[in-house]
Amino acid sequence: MKTLLLVGLLALAGCATTGGGGTPPVDVSGADVSSKTLANGDTLQEYRVAGQLRMVKVTPAQGPAYYMYDRNGDGRMDSDKDGVSPVYWKLYSW
Repeated sequence: MKTLLLVGLLALAGCATTGGGGTPPVDVSGADVSSKTLANGDTLQEYRVAGQLRMVKVTPAQGPAYYMYDRNGDGRMDSDKDGVSPVYWKLYSW
């Protein structure tokens, strides 16, 4: 019985930590946020710190929102070594 309870608590704790805690991997505190809606219904939110673009949140008309980041502060969205831009989706939220 104790083993079952322990397994249940561990599974619940694992679910509670899924989702990354809601903090972006770049510092956007104090950022100026500008928002625009495109003709297809998508919404873009640009986060600029000291005039430099640090993060973009794209909310499509249909589907989940995703994020693009500038991790090293050079003003360009970062890409992986294979040339694919990293895109992050928020899968879980409480």
